[in-house]
Amino acid sequence: MSRMSAAGVTVRVMEAGMEASGEAGSEPGTEAGGEAGTEAGRERRADADGPGARERAILALERRGFPGPGAKERAIREELDLSPVRYYQLLNALLDDARALAHDPVTVNRLRRVREARRTER
Repeated sequence: MSRMSAAGVTVRVMEAGMEASGEAGSEPGTEAGGEAGTEAGRERRADADGPGARERAILALERRGFPGPGAKERAIREELDLSPVRYYQLLNALLDDARALAHDPVTVNRLRRVREARRTER
């Protein structure tokens, strides 16, 4: 089945999925083998608008309270499938991201204050 896209390029849509092909200059994500319908393609679009799914999950984990030592590290491994070291690397980078601030300003600003207080202690 063929249809005309908004850019005036003929796009073929296959019945087995949303596999599309077009001429040079077609819209991003519509070329053959593109990632428009894949998880990576959805993640890339989410990055343009705000934090991706993993970044949102990191912020959500930081909003929670944990009962005792080791509980947070266990949640990081089980829920995010990350090592705690990698988690804290991603979290630190996330605190400097304007999209994260727009998504969850209370959590990001609280963590920025904690980070700054620890830096001044050194």
